[in-house]
Amino acid sequence: MAMEQALVGQLVDRLRGTREAMIADLVRLTLVQIDALDHDAATRSLLEASLSENVVAGLNFLQQDFAPELLEAPSSALAYARVLAQRDVPLSALVRAYRIGHSRVLDHAFAHLDDLPAEQRVSLVLDVVRRSALFIDQICEQVGRAYERERERWVASQGGVRQQWVGALLGGGPVDRAAAERALRYPLDAVHVACTLWPVAAMTSFDLVTAVDEVRAHAVAVLRARAALVVPTDEREARLWLALPAGGERRWGDGLAAPEGTVLHAAVGRPGAGLDGFRTSARQSAQVREILARKPAGAGAPHWVHYAEVAPVALMAGDLPAVRDFVTATLGDLARRDARGAVLRETLRVFLTHRRGHAAAAEALNLHRNSVQYRVRQACALLPDDPADDFNVRAALLAAHWLGDAVLG
Repeated sequence: MAMEQALVGQLVDRLRGTREAMIADLVRLTLVQIDALDHDAATRSLLEASLSENVVAGLNFLQQDFAPELLEAPSSALAYARVLAQRDVPLSALVRAYRIGHSRVLDHAFAHLDDLPAEQRVSLVLDVVRRSALFIDQICEQVGRAYERERERWVASQGGVRQQWVGALLGGGPVDRAAAERALRYPLDAVHVACTLWPVAAMTSFDLVTAVDEVRAHAVAVLRARAALVVPTDEREARLWLALPAGGERRWGDGLAAPEGTVLHAAVGRPGAGLDGFRTSARQSAQVREILARKPAGAGAPHWVHYAEVAPVALMAGDLPAVRDFVTATLGDLARRDARGAVLRETLRVFLTHRRGHAAAAEALNLHRNSVQYRVRQACALLPDDPADDFNVRAALLAAHWLGDAVLG
């Protein structure tokens, strides 16, 4: 028994040496095999944290050989289960993720056994399979209970009921529109604008509700909206739809700006008419939210970004490796990841956006005109080609601006 435990300890040490690569592999495999878990960047971050802490806990359990009844599910695993319950993701998807992860970790473990004698290898495999199965059973039971408790609480709340109706509307299947309008108290025949709202810094769910309601009241007053619909996505995010007055789509212009003093970021879709517009604006808002989740969060004012500002990036962002290849090929040395490269890219982006006007770019950047000219010359010198036809350069600079390191060389 002591020999077996010593062999398990050696195996665990080897797995710890490749832990980061193993966790990255688990995240990739889970998202590929379970579509229901491939949500926005924030939820994927929770998935990664849950997998990471579960792997650490599982390795400790294997090495220390304590009773499975003493196991406690990691806090991030419980938090992830509650978020899935709030987002109406079936529990079966979560349990399947654990089964897939269990199998994959065993694959990683057995890849380290080739140098063991056959008789030791068999006993070690049996022990690892047995104890890892005990670990998975205990953790699945605990996260399952957390999921069910949260699901009951969420559905019983008014926010949960609204979310179920909105989920049915966004799902694209048949839905009783009249019943949905009555339940939501919101007209579906209007011109709709969807916003996704989330906090700049950590806050309680109560404070988030208050902040979202302040944005709702401001938006209704500014846009003279016929109605507004607020639906929590989870404890850290909410969606807002605004039903614009007649002709509101034509008068949208620059759209909705951040109210003074708000502590929320916003991703805003374009106006769209009817149920199709309700869905399309929500999809655009989610795409903007995804882009902002990838952009480094700097200090200062909240980001309020409209789909029109990032539409080309939204169309590209589904294939980040291809975008990275495009950005690095188009920008060359200007795609480097350093402070100077960032300054030169931003100057050239603003310069091209303002139709190559040095004075306009200087005003936008709050710089002297000569500084803009100097930076533009430096930036162009780093490009592999003359930006006379600047369409590709502008597209690459826009992608680099919004997606950051994810697409830089």
